[in-house]
Amino acid sequence: MKISFNLTLCFLQLALCLRGQSQHRAPVDSAQKKYNVLFLIADDLRTDMGIYGHSLAHTPHLDNLAAKGVWFERAYCQYPLCNPSRSSLLTGKRPTTSGLYGNREWFNASFPDWISLPKYFKQNGYTTIRSGKVFHGGIDDTEAWDIGGENRQYGTVINAAAPSAVDSQSYWQAYSNSAPRIAAYAATASSDKWAALTGEDARQIGDTKVADRAIQYLEDLKQAKQPFFLACGFSKPHTPFVAPKEFFDLYDLDSIALPPDFSSMPGIPVGFPAGSIRRRNADFFVNRTASTQEAKEYIRAYLACISYMDWNVGRVLKKLEESGLKENTIVVFWSDHGYQLGEKGKWSKAGSLWEQGTRVPVIIYDPRAQGNGQSSPRVVELLDIYPTLVDLCGLPSYKNLEGKSLKPLLYEPDKSWERPAYTVWNENGKGVTGITVRTEQWRYAEFFGHGAGKSLTDMVRDPHQLINLANDQQYADIVDYFHQLVIQQVNGKVEPPPTSKKDAINTSLK
Repeated sequence: MKISFNLTLCFLQLALCLRGQSQHRAPVDSAQKKYNVLFLIADDLRTDMGIYGHSLAHTPHLDNLAAKGVWFERAYCQYPLCNPSRSSLLTGKRPTTSGLYGNREWFNASFPDWISLPKYFKQNGYTTIRSGKVFHGGIDDTEAWDIGGENRQYGTVINAAAPSAVDSQSYWQAYSNSAPRIAAYAATASSDKWAALTGEDARQIGDTKVADRAIQYLEDLKQAKQPFFLACGFSKPHTPFVAPKEFFDLYDLDSIALPPDFSSMPGIPVGFPAGSIRRRNADFFVNRTASTQEAKEYIRAYLACISYMDWNVGRVLKKLEESGLKENTIVVFWSDHGYQLGEKGKWSKAGSLWEQGTRVPVIIYDPRAQGNGQSSPRVVELLDIYPTLVDLCGLPSYKNLEGKSLKPLLYEPDKSWERPAYTVWNENGKGVTGITVRTEQWRYAEFFGHGAGKSLTDMVRDPHQLINLANDQQYADIVDYFHQLVIQQVNGKVEPPPTSKKDAINTSLK
């Protein structure tokens, strides 16, 4: 491992010596100050942070970054699963544009002309460096990196088949073959565990090494004249919930509170469409019930992993400051999607169109921004990060990006911003089965195929999403407004009802 790491550093130093000489790079205008980018990523992190109001979360380094930059109170992913979410942000395209809904497809296999965010920076004179998980595991955009790229293991093309119905027998068969067990702890899934590590085991966790590499890169970049784009992707708090014991010790198990809508297993909330919840968990409590005691243990383990990730972020940020690079570097922190921790009985992100699954932390620090030290209450999307960085770094505009630059909100966080956020889900690979539309007050969701229906929740008065207002006539105009937005996003792309004929596809949208 040490030899490999040293070789990587040698390659980095060579790349810095050869900066600007490669034919793929645009010349850097020496008259214009170029800002570096430090791109920090968490995996499966919802807004369980001190700055977001979590009463227990110990995240001092991220809270400090947020206090110095602009943090977005209402930021949302475009898909609650790793590869589709990351591919959306890193290409600037919605999942409904690419059709990429799974964890094995590679966007360039179907769209070779699309240029990812790091590759665009590379083409415009930046040294691009990767440490840790940026694209989904096994699907790295290898050519986007000067240093740290990995060979792709998966290059599957995106399924371009037209939406089609799933017959009821096939749909229900999988659920009937794996009914939940009401029994003591008996986890079978590799992700379904937590562990507080000590000694050498604690020192060998991957995120520590990811931070170590990023720290060494920053040391080597101190004297570099070429601007850099350094992406540092942490795997925590992704499953399994494993972290050094010292971070578990930050949390008293007795202080852990279960959510108001906690359930021992996934269940359709009263008054909501059947499609609003998966009937089986994917990460924890897989085909088994959750006791209140064990649920608290898992929540504590999740928080411990967050604090461990925060510690690593702090180490990298400390090095950035010590290197004298902070005032010439834009720092972005984000997570690929949220997570449900027992809300409505669900323990995972996959398929979650609830607030916990779609809402994510986003922090942007630009030394020049007049809004630094403030939060923005406006609804934004992860999709907006690509055009924001292009804008902040003064790169040529990249056409057809579907997000919008957040630069105006960095200078005026309360500025008017009438753009809802959209998150979609494709359950069966036959078409979109759910979409949620988020504004500052409302969360509207619509479901298709099996379990079709609509839901509307007032997030100001009902933050736990307990009451569905969609069938209340006094909200009919609001429901119709959001339904029209849904049609614009997914018309012709949804899974049809199980009993429909081919010529009736998408009639639920009419």
